[in-house]
Amino acid sequence: MTSDTNVSNTVLTTLLHLVPPFLPEGAEVMTMTVELPPGDAGTPPHRHSGPVFGYLTEGEMVFELEGEPERVIRAGEAFWEPGGDVIHYQAANNLADAWTRFVVVMIGVPGEPMLTLVGADELEARSDRRAPRPVKGA
Repeated sequence: MTSDTNVSNTVLTTLLHLVPPFLPEGAEVMTMTVELPPGDAGTPPHRHSGPVFGYLTEGEMVFELEGEPERVIRAGEAFWEPGGDVIHYQAANNLADAWTRFVVVMIGVPGEPMLTLVGADELEARSDRRAPRPVKGA
């Protein structure tokens, strides 16, 4: 005999499903909200010690990882980055007249900063790994 106690009207929608390239041993997990004012450039180029998963709740974000062309992520879309050695170039508000807000879950290496800024010398040394820049006005 089956029970109806597990019947629910809950609706589950998969936004992103993947296997990350690695999870740090003894990983630390942070869930944060990020709010970018209109036109804000976001955090300068940086990297995370582990993978980051996000969901845009409002607005539009220009998102760029090392080796990938920049793209616009819109409210209701999920995104991720592998962390580790990969440089995260942009997470900028794509809107000049509205806020952009998102939620991120960051998985980090214990004892290491969750986010580390990348200096100008390293950006120059790795410039061949950055996807070609879009032509403005094209």
